[in-house]
Amino acid sequence: MTTLGLSSEALSVGTPAPQVKALDQNGKSVSFADFYAKGITLVYFYPKADTPGCTAEACSLRDAYTTLRDRDGKAIQILGVSRDKPEAQKKFQEKYQLPFTLIPDQDGTVAKAFGVTLIPLIGLTSRQSFLIKDGKIAWSSLKAETSGAAQEVQKALNALQ
Repeated sequence: MTTLGLSSEALSVGTPAPQVKALDQNGKSVSFADFYAKGITLVYFYPKADTPGCTAEACSLRDAYTTLRDRDGKAIQILGVSRDKPEAQKKFQEKYQLPFTLIPDQDGTVAKAFGVTLIPLIGLTSRQSFLIKDGKIAWSSLKAETSGAAQEVQKALNALQ
């Protein structure tokens, strides 16, 4: 992995998922390990709240939130991460009624833990997604879909053993 602002290498399938802690859009402390313990967790990174592609991605996941299921029919956990400030994340969540947790990763700590690339010069997180199962990376998309995000995730869920 390299320093922030440069390319990183995303975590590969089978790698232990980062046990990071961060604050959510409400300023509440979130332990990623607590989410992982509840079942399959989608951690998705997006460049900037309330922009067209990021809104399409978030709304795709929102619209499928109650139907995104693993093979056993259990709902997945979702964490959305971007470099936005907490206020921007909260506004984004409220404006689009997003039923999942958003993480304002202003210093890039969470992105760095996952090996997510920052877009050079502008310092925004690239669009990448990870499914965590049993504490390990079970699937990743290094160029995640926007409006087709939910379908991409469901296809990956269906393929998990």
